[in-house]
Amino acid sequence: MAKILFRLNGVSDDEANDVRELLNHNTIDFYETSAGNWGVSMAAIWIKDEQQYQHARSLLDAYQNERAKRIREEFALQKHQGQHKTMFDTIRQNPVNVMVHLGLALLVIYLSAKLVIDLGF
Repeated sequence: MAKILFRLNGVSDDEANDVRELLNHNTIDFYETSAGNWGVSMAAIWIKDEQQYQHARSLLDAYQNERAKRIREEFALQKHQGQHKTMFDTIRQNPVNVMVHLGLALLVIYLSAKLVIDLGF
């Protein structure tokens, strides 16, 4: 029976491709399920053979530890060099986009509060 190895919801394409390549390189038999047309199903990578699951799990754990270490080092280097992107950089680069999103968020909060208040009285 197949076992789920790796959920793909919210995973970047490069990480998903790395996991596929890792499994192919180690000749681990797997298949993928997609999130479907509406994105409500579980997108994941499944291991077909339960006997290969532990080996695949250990490979994936090692890969994720290495990737996390590499990403932290890249972030620290960018932060040290002053190249990391902050919220204020985003506001400075796209002020109109930020203001539109902020306005929409405030509108949703206002309409939600107004609905609750109107229903309460």
